Amino acid sequence: MNQTQSPTKTLLAAAWLTILLAALPKIILQELFQYKVSADLQAGIALLVALAGFGLTFAWLALRPLRTFFGLFLALIGVEWLVYTRVDQLPFYQSWLGNPSFNVYMLAEQSLRLMVTLAMIAVLLAVKKTASAFFLVKGDTSAPVAPVRWLGAKPGERWNTFGRNFAFFISLGTLAFLVIAGRPPLDIVLRAIPFLPAVLLAAALNAFNEEMTYKASFLSVLEGPAGRSQALLLMAAYFGLGHYYGVPYGVIGVLMAGFLGWLLGKSMLETRGLFWAWFIHFWQDVLIFSFLAIGSITPGG
Repeated sequence: MNQTQSPTKTLLAAAWLTILLAALPKIILQELFQYKVSADLQAGIALLVALAGFGLTFAWLALRPLRTFFGLFLALIGVEWLVYTRVDQLPFYQSWLGNPSFNVYMLAEQSLRLMVTLAMIAVLLAVKKTASAFFLVKGDTSAPVAPVRWLGAKPGERWNTFGRNFAFFISLGTLAFLVIAGRPPLDIVLRAIPFLPAVLLAAALNAFNEEMTYKASFLSVLEGPAGRSQALLLMAAYFGLGHYYGVPYGVIGVLMAGFLGWLLGKSMLETRGLFWAWFIHFWQDVLIFSFLAIGSITPGG
């Protein structure tokens, strides 16, 4: 299916069902039934969903355009399971992750996330052949912004202006959430200064890891079969639901992360590169990690 063809209802239903079945069970089981979902169980559920979808692409013609998506999803689940249930259990990693110092545990966490990202880049290179095919390039940072009235994106506006302005305003929104949720001490800036090098490094790594692993990869395999608008929504839904126990957290966190995921995915599709998505995400993480570093907030509230 080329990008000019409309996706079938069956194909879209399968893609949406996969995203929701992979992301929602943990939230439902923990919030409604107070059943603690282990990392192994979460991976097992997602693996079964992706395997079922992948298998169906060989028997059901309507789903064959999603084969690469299901294959990529399987790879992501497998790599995450290996890294987050096996590698992170190694004694030296347990020591780092259990260290109370932000400078130690956060960089240890980011090193694990980088392992997942590098593995996914390798998979994408094998499938897509070139880095530009999955947005691993700077892109045209002054490309036109497709107008969105409610977002304030006007006809003729370009990403070099819109991206800079949006980064500023969304950062103010993130800061407001963090202040309300964390009620930080008045001397927060002074307290955060000793952590600044680690905050900046962790923010740069986390922005790259998440934009590459959960946005660029999904968009690169969904844009063709599902269409641009549906690919954006599917990716944003998975990214948003993944933040239910993150920072921001809860329903507000899902909505904020989902919206930001959609907007940053839009920047990738329109500039055909990673720069604005990484840049905007980076500043949100600088704020979030600064609050984490002084203990004003914790993941999941």
